[in-house]
Amino acid sequence: MARSADPVMEGNLRVKQKGEFKGMREILENALKSGVEQVVAWADVLDRINVFPVPDGDTGRNLVISLSPLKHGGLNLEERTQALLMSARGNSGNIAARFFKGLLTFTGLDTLSAAGAQGRDMAYGAVKDPKQGTMLSLFDSLVRALDLHPPKASAEWTDPVIRELTETVKATTSQLPELAAAGVVDAGALGMLVFFDAFLCTLAGKTPGFSSLSGEMKEAFDLSDEWKSRSDVGYCMDVVLEVDRGARSDLDLTAVLGREDSVVAISDGDYLKVHLHSENQEATRRRLETVGHVVHWSADDLEEQTRRFASSSRTHAIHIMTDGAGSITRRQAADLGITLLDSYINIGNTSLPETFLEPQALFESMKKGTKVSTAQASLFERQQCYQKVMGLYDKVLYICVGSFYTGNFQAAVDWRAEQDDADRLVVLDSGIASGRLGLAVLATAAFALTGKDPEEVIRFAQDAVNRCEEVLFLDRLQYLAAGGRMSKTGAFFGDMLHVKPVVTPTPEGAKKVGVVRTRKDQVTMAFNRLEKALSPDREASIMLEYTDNREWIEQEILPEVESRFPMAGTILQPLSLTSAAHMGPGTWGLACLPFPIKTE
Repeated sequence: MARSADPVMEGNLRVKQKGEFKGMREILENALKSGVEQVVAWADVLDRINVFPVPDGDTGRNLVISLSPLKHGGLNLEERTQALLMSARGNSGNIAARFFKGLLTFTGLDTLSAAGAQGRDMAYGAVKDPKQGTMLSLFDSLVRALDLHPPKASAEWTDPVIRELTETVKATTSQLPELAAAGVVDAGALGMLVFFDAFLCTLAGKTPGFSSLSGEMKEAFDLSDEWKSRSDVGYCMDVVLEVDRGARSDLDLTAVLGREDSVVAISDGDYLKVHLHSENQEATRRRLETVGHVVHWSADDLEEQTRRFASSSRTHAIHIMTDGAGSITRRQAADLGITLLDSYINIGNTSLPETFLEPQALFESMKKGTKVSTAQASLFERQQCYQKVMGLYDKVLYICVGSFYTGNFQAAVDWRAEQDDADRLVVLDSGIASGRLGLAVLATAAFALTGKDPEEVIRFAQDAVNRCEEVLFLDRLQYLAAGGRMSKTGAFFGDMLHVKPVVTPTPEGAKKVGVVRTRKDQVTMAFNRLEKALSPDREASIMLEYTDNREWIEQEILPEVESRFPMAGTILQPLSLTSAAHMGPGTWGLACLPFPIKTE
């Protein structure tokens, strides 16, 4: 099972575990962590059903990024709420961030309902045009359910509360025309249900169980065949302004912004966070700059997002799942219907699943010398992901990153032995990582779209894993040393002598296959490897992987590959950030398969 506990609850909510007592603070931190991890496990489903307020498929991403500060136990209340303010993305993330400012005032079970009510009121106050059928309805339901079923020492109170929240989410389909037309529940409300299932159960010392409901709500997680997406134009913007407190008290954002859509405004100290949709981001920025100094600005292209979202529904003979450690982007995963299980990238005090992190942030931090590390998802998060996919799909093929690199393969095998009596989960230890894994998975997912028999897809996957090849070219050794993978002395002299190692992922780990001194030598070696692996007059698949050097790869390497291998399909792809965090900026690589990737 995902998590078990046999707690002894006392009046001050202290739980005895393994002979030690944990106070309320530690229980709360564990509950917040569980809630965020369960949202991460469900993020792809939230993206898939995100049709309101615009069908841009990013609610899961936005909630994961927005709620990540809840896992940082070293922050006090003021620091954490400010971190939430700075990280909040999208409608859902900004409304949730405001809610949690109130909820985090909770000090014990007897104050949970009052803290929830405070958060609910703050969330409503941040929204220009509040609507029922969204996460606001979920917050209403939470407060009502906690009043009717007050938290107490025994854990039974969580069942009726979570049932109430579940019914509220189901009802959202009929509350908003957009959801009714699409036949789905509201993504933001579902995201909060997923969070509170894990959060409340962990507070009560019991196993979160929402993933077991995925079968019950399965039909509400897929867009209906009749639904047609609308195409939106403009930008989805998140802006943080530094504003004088006195001036802000009389601020009328409507007068400043006019009739922009989806406005969420949050004040915190000297900062004002504004989320909105606008057709002209330059004009909007100029208007906002009259209010205060722009501290942070981000904008997503709504036209691109809505167009991509409308074409992302696919059906497979067997559902494909893999690890983010393979060089596959979230966009590709959505387009091909692949479930990704991420590892985490830790930069200083921040931690995000790798495919949710902007690569530029990683490379800039590494160049500045900021401490960077990687970590596997918790066992709880992985198990929630397994339960989710098994509730949604009849049969699942998990093409796992090599067991040498992480414990993901063993974790999945252990869970299958305990939970999968019908053998519906097939776990394949690929033995590989990075682009070699990514290219094999992309080929398998495309093959599965052709309606083949599941057993044929499994055989194809094994063949693709075996036949895929990859080489990775490191620019500097200092990043291997920073991660403890070689001595600092060795890295210093290697970099001084311009040694550039060449490696390939194997079942026994990253194997060094050569050393070169210049970028020109790297290119020569790359094409020598390609010429040995592929025939220029036959169809094939090639993946070119980049870190912070996309422009060079695109201008110098890609045209040469297309010229020498005109029959091959070539994919320009960011290197897995798990690999990049170890190998560093300047790394690049290529992977290849001696057959094409076909979706028809």
